[in-house]
Amino acid sequence: MGEFDGKTVLVTGGGSGIGLATADLLLSAGARVVIAGRRPERLEDAAGELRAGDRLLPVVADVADPAAVDRLLSTVLARFGVLHGLFANAGIARFGPAASVSEQDYDTLMNTNFRGVFQTVQKAMPMLAHDASVVLNGSWLVHRGLATTPLYAAGKAAVVNLARSLAGDLGARGIRINAISPGFIVTDMFTGIASSAQEQEASRLQVPLGRLGTPADVAQAAMFLLSPRSSYITGQELLVDGGLIGSVPHR
Repeated sequence: MGEFDGKTVLVTGGGSGIGLATADLLLSAGARVVIAGRRPERLEDAAGELRAGDRLLPVVADVADPAAVDRLLSTVLARFGVLHGLFANAGIARFGPAASVSEQDYDTLMNTNFRGVFQTVQKAMPMLAHDASVVLNGSWLVHRGLATTPLYAAGKAAVVNLARSLAGDLGARGIRINAISPGFIVTDMFTGIASSAQEQEASRLQVPLGRLGTPADVAQAAMFLLSPRSSYITGQELLVDGGLIGSVPHR
């Protein structure tokens, strides 16, 4: 028997990177998994890669759009009836110093990275089973000031704090809410920002474990927080960063 047999988990941003790696692990543990994302072609490719038959439900949805979130959850409800887990992973990156940020940049980033997370959890609340687990995706940048990430880091800080507040709100129902904050993880987002070998090497040299992270590294941690193995953990942030925040490497 798998650890997630009979359980249904929704993964937003599930078409690639961390979300896709988490969906893969959940399916291998017996879960029914809904992957949501903005890009139909990515979801189609993900479904082809995962090959999970009727245990996998891809749904096109932009979490920045409240109506799209409503449609997503209505689809999940009609298909599975209940959610035992939710990984609010969808997010985008817009980097640049504060002086370069436009109103459109602000709206686009915050509507996806914070509002999208909040409304996904809020709208999913009636569907969450007793003892369900919710994981929110934060960032190592919550803990380090970087001149080119004022909005991105602030939005992720709001997400991490949201986990603490929601833990108090939903604890009476036995629902756990935690945040996971990745460090340098080799995804499309990371390589889009650190596009050169030199930039990626500079990132690697900051990590005490001496390597960049993989989506699977974060997926394993997300699986732990979604599983009964973390049954007495809520309102916490788990850093998956190879020691980036807490330690200075010796080279």
